[in-house]
Amino acid sequence: MEQAVRQQIGDLIRREVVVATGCTEPGAVALAVAKARETLGCMPDTTKLLLSKNVFKNALGVGIPGTGMVGLPIAVAIALTAGDSSRLLEVLTVTASEVEAAKNWLANNADKVQIGLKERCEDKLYIECICSKGDDTATAIISKRHTNFIYIAHNNEVLLENECSMHPSDCETAATPALSQRIVYEYATTAPIEELRFILDTVKLNSAAAAEGLKGYGLNTGRILMENASGDIVHTVIARTVAASDARMDGCTLPIYSNSGSGNQGIACTLPVYEYGKAKSSSDEQITRALILSHLTSIYVKRGIGRLSALCGIVNASIGVATGITYLHGGNYDQMCYAIKNMINTIAGMVCDGAKPSCALKMSTGLYSAFVCAELALHDKVVEACDGLSEKDIDYSIRNLGRLGMEGMDQTDDVVLDIMTHKHI
Repeated sequence: MEQAVRQQIGDLIRREVVVATGCTEPGAVALAVAKARETLGCMPDTTKLLLSKNVFKNALGVGIPGTGMVGLPIAVAIALTAGDSSRLLEVLTVTASEVEAAKNWLANNADKVQIGLKERCEDKLYIECICSKGDDTATAIISKRHTNFIYIAHNNEVLLENECSMHPSDCETAATPALSQRIVYEYATTAPIEELRFILDTVKLNSAAAAEGLKGYGLNTGRILMENASGDIVHTVIARTVAASDARMDGCTLPIYSNSGSGNQGIACTLPVYEYGKAKSSSDEQITRALILSHLTSIYVKRGIGRLSALCGIVNASIGVATGITYLHGGNYDQMCYAIKNMINTIAGMVCDGAKPSCALKMSTGLYSAFVCAELALHDKVVEACDGLSEKDIDYSIRNLGRLGMEGMDQTDDVVLDIMTHKHI
């Protein structure tokens, strides 16, 4: 593989695997609010948010870091009182005193924040924030990617109007490489190891979140699984991983490395592969290459599904894990493809019903499936090409999964959101 192509792929991973604090949808909303408030130049009298249904759904019930509260109002309050847009997806990382100030502001000004759906919105990731004080108005719009500002205006002065981002690293440009599963495999297994070691940065932060999660957050999924692991390697690995999701979804303030705009996907792509490699005494190089396989496969699969979807992101993340596990066992390219096909025909269709503490349960389901599908693949067992979404060609199989998530589940999003907003509680 040519060095220029390797550079493009490495750059792709670096912009898709980034640090985030808390759930990325509230973080992105807070980012838009902070930018609109900064553009206005003062504290607004009113803040209006218009969101795509996917962003609205994912921000409805998730914990906001360090607040003990869930949902968008407190995230907006933090952005208005202490937000700094230069921090991107770490915009909600503030001090305890700033959190208290935001809570006090919200208690007295909740009616100044309006949150609704953007009508006839084609983008699944869309955030429009309008901050107003008297006749003075500022608008900031994020679209397609969590930090991708496409429009910023102050009154009648347009400061930015671009389908690309004000942050060049967020743009999908002509330099973005065309991927296939063969290219993913060749990059991960043949690129000079010194070009790949950056992926190890994901381990420290995500491991710290796992350790925190084992103290008890959310449903205590990881902690309970760990208490009953009885020394089983797979059970222990999965327990550690989902503990990080427990913490993140319940408002832990620790940052993690995300993948494709999702912290849970970043956790899932990292910890099972790393922990399993260590438990099996794999070399540092093997673990590094397995992590690249996991993250890059997930990025490739996610491209076809879309940034946000009614299809749970644990599907593409767990597919990445299955390839990494297969590699750690010495599996070849064909066997990694078998693992992917097995996964596509196992957990495809898992519905995203918003970000919340129970996401850890879905993560455990996806990861157990990854280990099972990898084990079958290592015995050269694969679902037939005539089965379900699978085809003989691995890339067509991945595209079929993408069609399910992108086209087939649009109405599912509407139904899920309607259920979530009309509960009989």
